[in-house]
Amino acid sequence: MIDVLYFAWVRERIGQPKETVETGATTVAELVEELKAREERYALAFSDLSALRVAVDQELADFDAPLQGAREVAFFPPMTGG
Repeated sequence: MIDVLYFAWVRERIGQPKETVETGATTVAELVEELKAREERYALAFSDLSALRVAVDQELADFDAPLQGAREVAFFPPMTGG
């Protein structure tokens, strides 16, 4: 089981801020594919991965990052300067 957190427009498209997911994914990319296969709203939220950033256990990561031992994955848009 892994906690998946959604922020900003990702949360709006999926319709919830957080969920606990049972997954066999070994990388973030595999987790994304599992989520996209669930429902259209997930497919829309993850349709353009270049518009997303990911953190594994609160550390910025790439989509090929391993999930072994991870407890949390967060998806969010790129940060803008200010």
